[in-house]
Amino acid sequence: MGGSRRKKHEKRKLIVNSKVNIGFIVEDQPKSIVAEAYKTLRSNIQYSSFDKEIKTIAVTSAEMGEGKSTVAGNIALTFSQNEKKVILIDCDLRRPTVHKNFKASNLFGISDVLIGNATLEESVQKHNDNFYFLTSGKIPSNPSEMLASQAMTKLIEKLKEEYDIIVLDVAPIKVVTDAQILSTKVDGIILVVRAERTKKYAVIEAKNLLDKVGANILGTVLNAVENTREKYY
Repeated sequence: MGGSRRKKHEKRKLIVNSKVNIGFIVEDQPKSIVAEAYKTLRSNIQYSSFDKEIKTIAVTSAEMGEGKSTVAGNIALTFSQNEKKVILIDCDLRRPTVHKNFKASNLFGISDVLIGNATLEESVQKHNDNFYFLTSGKIPSNPSEMLASQAMTKLIEKLKEEYDIIVLDVAPIKVVTDAQILSTKVDGIILVVRAERTKKYAVIEAKNLLDKVGANILGTVLNAVENTREKYY
């Protein structure tokens, strides 16, 4: 029985037990079981590719309300705790949340940078010495076209020169095409699945949509799992 459980655990590429809307637990409760799970997730991401360093990571979900923004924020913070210079970018230009999660201004953000209404330097905000974030900015009328632009590609390349890890919080893949678009511009993408809520067909469809554009799916994060000491393993 125990051996069977271990085998199942080994087969899961990326997994973290967490509750939706718990905030950034890796910062608030750094010694908690969930924070340790995010550290394991960080290691799994780092070792998911043997021949290419993973620097740019997109985080999406099949549908809304699965906790992708919470997961993206915690992943970014976990990398920053490992002495990496990290930036989290709110690329969900329809329902942005990064500025709300960090209680920050959204006067200037990525949309303003992409169309030249603001500079990157004045738009990036600092959380601590290793962690920075770029909010959505003004919600544009053409989010998909904006994210597919050469300006977005150039922005990512520019950020790679300054930051060790870039995490993109992206809109749900079954809702709009943004995740498909951005998956072609990053080193890998993570699919967040909410336990006991996300339907199997939705996950399969989301994966198929990413496969169609040749996305490098690093794995899935199982979110909102009931987490007790007895059930931890």
